[in-house]
Amino acid sequence: MGRANVWLKRTFIVVISLIAIISLLLLGFSLFSHGHLHQQEEAEREIAVIHVMYVIAAVIILFTIFGAIGVWKEIRWALIVYAVGMILSSLLMLVLNIQGLASQSQVRQDVKKQYLNLLPLVNATEFLDDIQTELECCGLESYRDWKFNIPNSCLCTDKSTNPCVAAPRNSSLFNSQMGDEPIMIYEKGCLPYFIEIIMSLIRIVLGVTLGVMLLWILSAVLCIAILCQLDRKKDTPAVVYSAEAKAGNYTTLTEVSDHS
Repeated sequence: MGRANVWLKRTFIVVISLIAIISLLLLGFSLFSHGHLHQQEEAEREIAVIHVMYVIAAVIILFTIFGAIGVWKEIRWALIVYAVGMILSSLLMLVLNIQGLASQSQVRQDVKKQYLNLLPLVNATEFLDDIQTELECCGLESYRDWKFNIPNSCLCTDKSTNPCVAAPRNSSLFNSQMGDEPIMIYEKGCLPYFIEIIMSLIRIVLGVTLGVMLLWILSAVLCIAILCQLDRKKDTPAVVYSAEAKAGNYTTLTEVSDHS
């Protein structure tokens, strides 16, 4: 059995170390997200995704342990387990990425349906107030979603970049105002902006997942290269026979006769 190139082994160790760090970060993020979502109701779908993240992180960490032991001790079966496991994991991640790309339109519809179920908006909530202030919008689809009870978070500011319109005269904003000056509020609703933010996050996650998948494939290729070097037979130097070597390059010393 041959020996693997030392630089190839070091490169493999660096790559699987990066994979292990990413897996540990994923595990920590899963724990944090699980604790946050556990306090919310009707989050079964999100918690199911968290469980999948648990499994992926734990399995990849286990594979990196096999890979580290295999390359350190040059154990073939451990390297084979790592290579096969990472190839299968990469294929699974590729399928999930394709499904994620194909389901973006469905995600848009689901998010829109979920938030439209909040209609009609009666009282301002802290969640909507923060969104309206941050995104410079009012209501879900428009300021009309609030009926006459339009919150102060819909008020346009001097630094507003989104279009503004005059608030209806029968809205609650005029209850404390004296005079006939118009009150400007944001014209567009928050739902399109909010959906676009969610879709951008999904695209970022898919991009990061693709990069991680390429890193997994690279580690599998390096592992296979190490296996090929381990399977290579050692070169045995050829033995050359020659008459001169057989006879020996020496002379025989004869006994010197005694002189009386």
